Amino acid sequence: MTQQPKHSPQFFLTAASPCPYLPGEYERKVFTHLVGDKAPELNDLLTQGGFRRSQNIAYRPACETCRACVSVRILAQEFEPTRNMKRILKRNADLIGTANTAEPSSEQYSLFRTYLDARHSRGGMSDMTVLDYAMMIEDTHVSTEVIEYRRRGPDSFVTGKGEGELMAVALTDRMADGLSMVYSFYNPQLHDRSLGTFMILDHIRRARSAGLPHVYLGYWVNGSQKMEYKVRFKPQEHLGPTGWDRVD
Repeated sequence: MTQQPKHSPQFFLTAASPCPYLPGEYERKVFTHLVGDKAPELNDLLTQGGFRRSQNIAYRPACETCRACVSVRILAQEFEPTRNMKRILKRNADLIGTANTAEPSSEQYSLFRTYLDARHSRGGMSDMTVLDYAMMIEDTHVSTEVIEYRRRGPDSFVTGKGEGELMAVALTDRMADGLSMVYSFYNPQLHDRSLGTFMILDHIRRARSAGLPHVYLGYWVNGSQKMEYKVRFKPQEHLGPTGWDRVD
């Protein structure tokens, strides 16, 4: 009998369930566990192959009749912001993002709940408790940071940290070839700041500074209005049947 290698990942397939993005469609996912000392390498490999991370699970769509979900990554070193994006950067020039270890806080959870209640009250994460949130942040075997965005203070140029109200948070994986934005949320009352766009622009800046070529945004779902923002950051690449294809 052939035995599976000790460190070879096992993949599983979920049952079909209603698609949260396209009405009338059903989704299935293939997934594996990201655990042990090989988790960072495996996460890099799988992310480059179109997987996403949620806690210690790597997954990707395996739908039977639909291929609408497309993995998207920004070419950070070639990216040029549009006029509107430049205005967003200027509008948020008073903010600074501080990268911390992957540890949850009550302040983060309060902002997370405010964001969910305002933007995703009927979504799959709407009933997450503080313990669920802590697991989302802490349950990682890869290089993960929590980036907190606050206003710049008088000592920020020395400490690298902001002060005052927590305005936005990004849970981010650092990989060999880029940054993967696992999840982000922000104060929904500050809609004039376009904080979602600002955090992506900030991650592009961080990737460029670190010499990393990519910022991974997850899935763009063709036909889903709430996913349209992901294709505004060009040039980028979409993962297709023959590999990553450039989109300008």
